[in-house]
Amino acid sequence: MIPVIDKTPVSIDQFLDWYPQISENRYELRRGVIVEMPKPRGKHSEIAGFVIKKLNTVIDDKQVPFFIPRECIIKISEDTGYEPDVAVVNRPNLANESRWESSSVIEHGESVKLVVEVVSTNWRDDYALKMTDYESIGIGEYWILDYLGIGGRRYIGSPKQPTFTVCTMVDGEYELQQFRDNERIISPTFPEWELTVNQIFHPGE
Repeated sequence: MIPVIDKTPVSIDQFLDWYPQISENRYELRRGVIVEMPKPRGKHSEIAGFVIKKLNTVIDDKQVPFFIPRECIIKISEDTGYEPDVAVVNRPNLANESRWESSSVIEHGESVKLVVEVVSTNWRDDYALKMTDYESIGIGEYWILDYLGIGGRRYIGSPKQPTFTVCTMVDGEYELQQFRDNERIISPTFPEWELTVNQIFHPGE
């Protein structure tokens, strides 16, 4: 269960003013409620770091104006903002992001080429809540990395197994494609991506 810091409704501006500069945890604002997000540890952290490494390699090879910030908050609405595990940002679009320089906040979905969440015990957030919210602001591609295979059966099927879900925006809605085991992941944003699910979920093996 994710700890709730304060149930008193706050706005995104109040949340940003409150957000501690130095903390052992990350925080998100969900429907006006501040929740504590433990920083990624162990396998979660390893997988996120491996994905960042491989994405940066593709970005460099393609020589496209994308980058992966160390941290950022994606504003969904006036009472909701998320800090994803990985976000690929389109640098030219930052000219339209008035809060980027002061707060590392992204307000426009088109500024984000890809967002990635590594699933933890709070899998409902990644499969339901965040999928809907990222879709609502027009982020073109969303990856859900369920390396433990713990998502609901309605999302990953039965029997449950480790699943890599690619959500792609088509006519304003996400279309989902799932990959498992030694299947090569297909990404519209990064068609050069050559990795399989097992390579991502078991880096270094």
